[in-house]
Amino acid sequence: MKKIVYIIIGFLLLLNFSACQDWLDVNENPSKANNTVPTPDLRLRSIQMQFIDAYESSGTRASWITQNITKVPANNNNDKIQRWDCPLASTTWPYQAWFVYCASNLQPLIDKATAEEAWQYVGAAQLIHAWGFMLMLDMYGEMPYTEALGTSITPKYDDGKTIYYGCMDMLEKAIENLSRSQPATATPLSNGDIWNGGDQQKWIKLAYGLKARWLNNLSKKSFYNPDAVLEALSKAPQSVADNTVMRFINTASTDKAGTVAALQHTNVGATASRMSKWYTDLLTNTYTGGSGVKDPRATRIIPSAEFYNPATGLKEWRLSKGVDLIYSDIRTKSGPVAFEITATKPDPTTTHPSGFVRATAAQKSDPAFTNRWFTTNTTAARQGDSVYISVYSDRLDWIIGKGDETNDRYLAYRYNGVTEANPNYNNSIINVTSTGSFYIRADAPAHLVCYHEMCFIKAEAMFRKGDKGGALTAYKAGIRAHMEAMNEKLKDYPQVLGKEVITETEISAFLSSAAVAQSAGELTMAKIMQQKQISMSFTVQNWTDMRRFNYSAPDSQFGVVYPDFGRPYEFDAAAQECYPSTDPNNLRYWPRRFQQCTHEITYNIENLLASNPEAQKRTILSYPVWWDTVE
Repeated sequence: MKKIVYIIIGFLLLLNFSACQDWLDVNENPSKANNTVPTPDLRLRSIQMQFIDAYESSGTRASWITQNITKVPANNNNDKIQRWDCPLASTTWPYQAWFVYCASNLQPLIDKATAEEAWQYVGAAQLIHAWGFMLMLDMYGEMPYTEALGTSITPKYDDGKTIYYGCMDMLEKAIENLSRSQPATATPLSNGDIWNGGDQQKWIKLAYGLKARWLNNLSKKSFYNPDAVLEALSKAPQSVADNTVMRFINTASTDKAGTVAALQHTNVGATASRMSKWYTDLLTNTYTGGSGVKDPRATRIIPSAEFYNPATGLKEWRLSKGVDLIYSDIRTKSGPVAFEITATKPDPTTTHPSGFVRATAAQKSDPAFTNRWFTTNTTAARQGDSVYISVYSDRLDWIIGKGDETNDRYLAYRYNGVTEANPNYNNSIINVTSTGSFYIRADAPAHLVCYHEMCFIKAEAMFRKGDKGGALTAYKAGIRAHMEAMNEKLKDYPQVLGKEVITETEISAFLSSAAVAQSAGELTMAKIMQQKQISMSFTVQNWTDMRRFNYSAPDSQFGVVYPDFGRPYEFDAAAQECYPSTDPNNLRYWPRRFQQCTHEITYNIENLLASNPEAQKRTILSYPVWWDTVE
């Protein structure tokens, strides 16, 4: 692992040696690089960004497994994750972002901060250390830990239990240092903190929020202690104002846009991505046993687009249909295919199954052509795939000079050459192909540790204790808190469809609707976890929770917690090699972890093989990590 860092550093040195032979003479020259020059504030910013990359990219991969999102069919590595056949190439980036770009910089930050008694920076580094290694445990199971950041180039592996308790111990040290006062000579935490603006109390609440999360993740263990969870929650975020959020930026500055855009936008924000049926059913309450009451978050998270209503002849907004990944063969039959709104007209001579032809560049001013949904795909069965709307929304640097640059809805006229002065652009013509999705816009917030999650953890812990009245209160508070957390960002947008603030009227109506348990007797663990799934969209924690409850297999205490969830239709013989069981009640039927990435196989194979009897077998994907086992 260290060897990877050395290779990278060595390569950079070779590139610069001839031009900068005095590089090695640098001691504390602030204009030239070495390991001790960066001040705590400069180093912390970089560490936070690199950690976010590891954390959010892990969330992307988890979201393919938990079927929050999918995309048009292909056969690359990420497509295989959606089939639960996770190749090595798809597992490398979270590992690399953590170990190479983030974790390797933690001790230098601690050393520098300790020298100037900047204790809050020490605490922040220790918190990120604990968080990152716990993330690695959640994703990969066994992992180099005690020797990971030392001098060994072939560090030994530690088991999950060692990693878990090591992280918990490191978190306690972080709390201790985050609680200390700093001398006036120390760098203020506010100088370098891009998460909480240097708010010491928010960092302490973040630490206790992580503690509550990790204690609650022990729910399969005989020593699970709901009172310990509740004790941590008493010091964790208590309101939306306490949320730790990574706020990204949508900018037209071409030199910055790609760097400051949200990771989920970067990872799944292309035109190919679609919402899944299982996920959209949660938001529309159309799953088995659902109330059918549409959640007000649905129009903000599920994209909408403009369509013609043939009954009225008028255009209207329609919410995207979710791609059925479990029961439908749509992806095995090359769907859903890409669609666009473009200028077309009927043509009896065309061989295209739609009966329409696209306008050429010269014909786009011809009023005979009208904007319609159109695909270049010529398969008859694929002509209705426009109901599966892309999650896509613009990054502003991509649309400079194309009009309406303050609105990141994906407008068709930017791409088909129809300008606002053209006959094909007016209020009666469909033009918006996607309103985008809340968590996938370029400036989407990353909700890291927030009050809404704390509420759902509290609801679960109290439900386990038998306090269903308290659980009900926490459950409802979590729903409201998530909508309020969304509003913190929604209020910054133009108030157009898909971006409006969720009004108090909408919140109150939903909370009093049939979609939400109204009494302690109505509350179930399934209702708690369904709402938590929505509030924790695109995070590893959703995958962790599904593993804790064994997906849609009946839980011995709570019954089926995730109804309708199942193996993807595309699950094939290659995927089956990873899962020894064909019984949904068996742990080995479901995805439990990722296989170790190629870096460990290439540089640390002996320790990898010693870490787990299935370390190099494809069945490792269904081998439970430590907290996912009964003890």
